[in-house]
Amino acid sequence: MASCLVSQSGQNPSIAATTASDSTMIAICTEAFECHAGGQIAEAIRLYRRVLSLAPKLPVIRNNLGHALAQLGQLDAATIEYQQAIALKPDYAEALCNWGVALSGFDRADEAEAKFRQAIAVNPGFAGAYHNLGVLLKERGRLDEASRAVEQAIDLAPRKAAYYEHLGAVRPYVAGERYLTSLESLAHDPILSVVEQIHVHFALANAYKDIGAPDAAFEQLLAGNRLKRQHIAYDEAATLARMDRTREVFTRDFIQARENWGDPSPKPVFIVGMPRSGTSLIEQILASHPLVHGAGELRLFDQAAGSIRDTMSDARPFPEMMREMPAKYYRTLAALYLSKLTERALGATRITDKMTANFLFAGLIHLALPNATIIHAVRDPIDTCVSCFFVNFGDSLIQTYDLAELGRYYRHYQMLMEHWHSVLPPGRIIDVHYEDLIGDLDSVARRVVAHCGLPWDSRCLDYRRAERSVRTASARQVRQPIYTSAIGRWRKYERFLEPLLAALGPLSTAKQTENVNG
Repeated sequence: MASCLVSQSGQNPSIAATTASDSTMIAICTEAFECHAGGQIAEAIRLYRRVLSLAPKLPVIRNNLGHALAQLGQLDAATIEYQQAIALKPDYAEALCNWGVALSGFDRADEAEAKFRQAIAVNPGFAGAYHNLGVLLKERGRLDEASRAVEQAIDLAPRKAAYYEHLGAVRPYVAGERYLTSLESLAHDPILSVVEQIHVHFALANAYKDIGAPDAAFEQLLAGNRLKRQHIAYDEAATLARMDRTREVFTRDFIQARENWGDPSPKPVFIVGMPRSGTSLIEQILASHPLVHGAGELRLFDQAAGSIRDTMSDARPFPEMMREMPAKYYRTLAALYLSKLTERALGATRITDKMTANFLFAGLIHLALPNATIIHAVRDPIDTCVSCFFVNFGDSLIQTYDLAELGRYYRHYQMLMEHWHSVLPPGRIIDVHYEDLIGDLDSVARRVVAHCGLPWDSRCLDYRRAERSVRTASARQVRQPIYTSAIGRWRKYERFLEPLLAALGPLSTAKQTENVNG
């Protein structure tokens, strides 16, 4: 899921370079900025460094280079650039804010908070710094402080639609409040960009849900998702075909022929499933155990597998690459993953990885890390999909912005999970049903802890007090007591759900029958 924290690239570096009156350098700066904005991060870094070799005292270039290095996970190198940018320009609030974003991404929340507050001290009118501070405080469970920070951001920049969306993630909207009135007025602004329009629709959808207007909420939701879907590239056929091919490659015989090729470490705990299926709650329960570190959503396994593929000459993409992968690479893959995972918490007995999409790799996880724990979060299919549809995931989870596409994706996901259960050893993956967890927290939590090979600890039942950052759409929910109102939530919106129900097919039939029978 995309972070809500926002980096500020500062002014176009070509403008900053004009002080050198060097047309060549201006051209390099402009090219660097365009590469950075276009996602060509490595090339942008090369160009920024070329500029700095000619003119090392350009704080905007230092800031942008720090931002790019942080995007590649190079925090130490990014820190050096931010420090130099601030040394050149002590009141450089944008560099302080970017530094805070980078620190937050590496779980250094105290330092990140300090940087955001420094940015605000330097520039009390910096709405972006207040917003980022609010998001960080939300992730840390300090919801009242987070609400005040995001409200301050809106007061400073009332036309910034994303801030209203994030306010709804921090606390519920209240009918008649000035922030809702302001949001409704913003919805009629004729010059809003497409991105801002999308934020407005999602913000209003959740606001109307909060005040008990489900029809108005879903109408906004349909508009926001429709607009979002028009501006993303999602190859549904390729996505679903990949899941089908994964089932074809990972047969029982294929897996049994490769048993014991991996690393025996029991440290990783993979929590997989669909988004909005209870994965955050499961991780929060486990992270409350003194022997467990909750690392959140990590792309480490996918990245490690990609690194292995890069070393194989002419290797095909996953899953076909698995047919060609030599035995030694399973342990190498595990070592790559474990080295990055362990950096998150050197002393932890277990470390959770809550990247939900790792369900795609469950067979490979089993082979590379045969003693790792795999927990599958399961929730009612319709509730899961409706909950996904309510969230603006940014540029990630692009299968969630159309009800029919979402339903078809869910069906393929479920078929793949059924496949893993059939070809992996019995009990290798445990299913944890959201509804069971809500209904009997004690027994389900004990089962989850036992599956991780850990002794029971009663602090797991006091999960709301766990002092850790939660960077998902459920950050507010996991700080609340157990509640049942999310179960069967889809029925409020049933009249809008025909495309989803048709796409889910048999998965929705029982629920519809249950609804009719009362």
